This record gives sequence, C-alpha cells and structure tokens, in this order.
Amino acid sequence: MSQPPQPPQQPPNEPPNTPPGEPNTPPAPPAGPPAGPPSGGFGAPQDPPPGGFGLPTPPPADPFGKQPQQPPQQPPAAPQDTPAGGYGTPPPPAPGTYPTPPAPQPNGYGYPQAPQPGYGYPQGPAGQPGMPQQAYGYPTQPMQPQYGAPQQPGGGKKFSTQMQIIVAAAVAVVLIIGAGVIYAATGDDDKGGKNEASSSGSTGGEAKGGEDGGLAGGDEKPPANTKSKVALQLPEPQVTDITTVMGSWITDKAYVKSGVAEIVAYDLDKGTKLWSVPLPGEVCSASRHMSKDYKTAIVFEETKATKENKYPSCNQVGVVDMAAGKLLWSKGVTSATGGDQQVRFDEVTLSGSTVAAGGTSGGAAFKLETGAELWKPKVGSDGCYDRGYGGGEALAVVRKCGTSDSPQLTVQALNPTTGAPLSSFQMPAGVDYASIVSTKPLVVAADVGDTAGDGSGISDFFSIDAATGKLIVRIPADAEQYAARCGSTEVERCQNLAVGNNRLYLPTENHDGTSEYGDTNEIVAFDLTTGKLLGARADAGDRYSLVPLRMDGTSIIAYKEPPYDKGGQIVSIDGETFKQTLLMENPSDEAVREAERRFSNDHSELLYSNGHFFKSKRLVSKRSVVDADDKLYLVIGYRTD
Repeated sequence: MSQPPQPPQQPPNEPPNTPPGEPNTPPAPPAGPPAGPPSGGFGAPQDPPPGGFGLPTPPPADPFGKQPQQPPQQPPAAPQDTPAGGYGTPPPPAPGTYPTPPAPQPNGYGYPQAPQPGYGYPQGPAGQPGMPQQAYGYPTQPMQPQYGAPQQPGGGKKFSTQMQIIVAAAVAVVLIIGAGVIYAATGDDDKGGKNEASSSGSTGGEAKGGEDGGLAGGDEKPPANTKSKVALQLPEPQVTDITTVMGSWITDKAYVKSGVAEIVAYDLDKGTKLWSVPLPGEVCSASRHMSKDYKTAIVFEETKATKENKYPSCNQVGVVDMAAGKLLWSKGVTSATGGDQQVRFDEVTLSGSTVAAGGTSGGAAFKLETGAELWKPKVGSDGCYDRGYGGGEALAVVRKCGTSDSPQLTVQALNPTTGAPLSSFQMPAGVDYASIVSTKPLVVAADVGDTAGDGSGISDFFSIDAATGKLIVRIPADAEQYAARCGSTEVERCQNLAVGNNRLYLPTENHDGTSEYGDTNEIVAFDLTTGKLLGARADAGDRYSLVPLRMDGTSIIAYKEPPYDKGGQIVSIDGETFKQTLLMENPSDEAVREAERRFSNDHSELLYSNGHFFKSKRLVSKRSVVDADDKLYLVIGYRTD
C-alpha cells in the first residue's frame, strides 16, 4: 500500500434484534467445534490452507465506515479512505440542470401528518386526483419523524393497539417525496429485460430469462429441500498487520477466495482445497466480474512487506484462470507522463475481453487472454486522470479534473478496445467522488455536497443515457431512508442494491416491525426513466432485514439477515410483483448462527449461486489478545442438497 491503512475497529458484540430481557452479548461459542458435524450443524474447522491460516483475528472495520446492524459500543470511525478535510459543500446545481418531477405538495414528504403504524412513508390526502391508492397495502406516515418518536414500554411499539386498528382501516395513498420523486403504480413502466449489475460470484455473462429460464425469469430455482448445511468454514489467517483479502467468486465447480498473498479454490460441496495460486504480495483489489469461462482480474503488490518496505506498491495487474487454477499473466505499466516508475492501481475491473485498472497515479487497459496493453488514458495538462472504471456488460470511467479543493468529475462510456469516449456526462458541483453502480444501464451514485452524512457515499443516483451522455433522471435517495452503500473513494464498490428491469432496487433502513421486539425493512424500486418510486415492495418480515445481492434475470437475489435466534435465508424476489420464493434457509443451531452473525453484511462479501451461499471478509488484522474460544472465520459457506 502506498499509504499505511488505519487500524480497524472492533466489531460490536451485541446480537441483532435481541428481545427484551435477553442479555446484550451473544451466547458464548462452544470451547471448540464438535468432533463431527451434527445434523444441520456447524462442522469442525478444516486444516488451515497454505499461507499461514491460524489463530483467528477480529473482523476489521469496513472501509465504507458503516458498522453492522447491531448498535456499536463506541462511535464508528470515519471511513479509512476518505481524504483529510472531507467533502466540500459547494452550491447546488443551477436550476433546470436536472429534470425533476413536480414539487412536493402539502401533506407530502416533510409535512406533519397524523401518526400511523408501519414504516415511515409519507402520504398525501386520501383521494388526491390522479394519484393511485394503496401503494403498499397499508397506511404509512412520514419517515423521519418516526425514528425519533417516543416509544411505549414493552417492546418499543409506537402506537397503541386501538390506534393501529383505527389507522389500519384508512386508505393508503401514494406519497410525494421532496426533490421531486413521485411514488407511482408499476402498471406500465418500461422494462429493461436483461440489464443488471454484475457481482462477484455471478456465473459469468448475462443472466438468462425466457419462457423456461428458471424462477421468475432467472436461473435460480428452489431446491427440493431449502434447509442448508455448512459446506465450508475457514478460520481467519494469522497476520501481523491489517491485510487485504478482497475478492471472491463462484464458478461451476469451486468457491474461489483471496487469501494472504494467494488465490485459493475450494470444492463447492466438500469444502476441500482444489488449488492455490501464490502471489508475490498482498491482493489489493479484485474485479467482481468474471468472463464466461471463469477468468477474472486482480491487482496485487509487487512484493511482500518487509521492515524496510512496509507498504509495497500495488502496481501489478494479473488475470487468474479459475477453471485451470493458474495465473495467466501479470504485469505493471509505466506512467503515461513518462519516466520509469510503475503506476500504482487502486481498482480493477473486467468488461468483455478488456481488463481496465485505474487509480490516482494513472490507468491502463489490457487484453484479457494475453495481457497485451490496449490503451492508456490521456493525462491532461490540467491534471485530469481516470479515477477508476466500472465493468460488466459495458465499460465506463469516472474521470477527475481540477484541484482537490475544486474537483470536477465526468462520467464517460468507453469503447473497451480503444478507450475512446462514446459519451460524457459532467457530474454536478459538490461531487468529490462518484461510484458506477451499473454500466448497462449506466447508473452512477454520488454524495452531492456531502449531504448523506452517514458514510454511505450516496445522496443521489444518476440515470444516464450512455449513448448521448444526457441525464435521464436524478433520483434523490435520503440516507436516513435507504441502506445502499458505495465506497467513499472507490469507483466500482457499491453494495446492498441491484439494477435490472430498468429499475434501481434499494433496501430501506431498518425500522420497527410489528413484533414486540426486533427490526425489519423492505426492498423498494425506482424507475430509471421517470425516477418514480414504484408502488410495490418486498417486506423482509418481522425481525429479518433484506439485503439485495444481485439480479437473476428479472428477479432479485436477496439475503435475509436473521434475528439472533435464527439462521439467515436466501430468497428470490420477482422484480415485477415482488413475490418472494425461498431458496435457502441456514441452520439455527447456536454455533452456526453465531458464526453467521459475526460476518457483518457491510464488511463482507456475500455470494449466492445455484444452492451455494458464502460470506467472507475483505480485511483481516492482528489481535493483541487471542481467545481460543472466540472462533472467527475468514469464510463460512452453506449448501442445499
């Protein structure tokens, strides 16, 4: 690393959704795993793979800066990768720059209304002309006041039973959100078909739909038995410093994971080690995309850290053939400005047969199969450079110009073979960093004027016409309402969201459910042409929280984070009707659920494919005190029969 990373925080110890009367600390894990895996239980840990897997270390804080769902014991630190001085607060975009729907009306978002049960969605007056009713099937209220409302004793319910009965009889109506985004029915919105945001572990290529293309237009089908069992458990490697282990993928035969200066593959069902690719240094970044024949790109250090060189440069780009289990090629490049110094890369992505790597010191693109250099971005006299690339079905770049005090970001769709811009869109003032959520359709997220305030990196989404560079619609996404996240400096590092069917699917923040204790949330959808928040939604159910993982054709694959006494679930959600189908349910045995709970969604890589689900860490670190009974894992994997 060119700069020393910040020390990680200790994760909170409280289990999520603990009922009244229960202790705030999780049940102590057993002194050691059982000699053999009990039925549906947690098997004994495997021998550490080569590379030094040994005693566990605590889960480090994610660079995103957001802590797990449980309340932390101390305030979270600022994101590690946010530059000193934070974001500026430039003036808002000039009027008329972005098309917006009508302004909010009285009794819309931000206006006082009578208390009503359920999640805090605002609403307009019943019977408002031209506004469809019963958007979600029950009454709603303004969101923001609900979070701070006083709670009644006995489980934190905000309304009496009598009030809930009275309000439940009211007619729910569509609500109007400030900044011009309107709730609307889903009836005749455009469909985008196969558009989706790729993620680590997708099986490569486009998700297939069609008449018999699987569940709800996707490939994932529920098994005969949805109960899962533990297929893989890897203890955290023993390290002497914060160590990056970013990168995980699922192929047709293997689960592949970055380790300490190596890439390792494990049998999907047995969990046995299949192969290992040693690297000269630590993995710095990895593409979440892979080719149809299971090739992917990584960036790694030129050498291992030493006392004399504690932070080697991440200047090596390489391609791993995960079907053959070998490093096809690796190389560094010199700066486009001249000189012999090799470029340090911050990120890498893959689009078709092009590997593109970028960072503050330069960028370059290579042929996937051979590593031949395709192009380098031009470095302008005004200091412009390619900050990073987004891959998948197309290739796009965030290009940064200007000074650190007054940056100007441009998003361009690129020709992957030549690097030539196909279109350009200039981000508004007040955007220091932008993240590419999807390249086809082109969707960008940014924290405009540092207004999100929660470290999520998102205040607005921008739906852009990749052919012309024109803005289709700007979608405000209040950080207090929605739980998607993007890296503060990374270009292709967004999670907890999905793009498909010409829609943006977002999870809401957790809020009170109807049970006596525990939170819940929903997944909602925005139309990428109109910016409208559509009327249907997917409910997580009491004490569960939905996390979108990726698209599967026209459906969303989502993880249901469980309460303290249950195992997690994987569901497929129809992208049109929001009907949910259970694909997997993890064991509720104490040892298994405790291990699952230790992987914070915001700090981990979550992959599901064809009856296999894996949670793994991105960073590991040294602990000053090691408790032999406190077992921490680098990876835990599940499978159905």
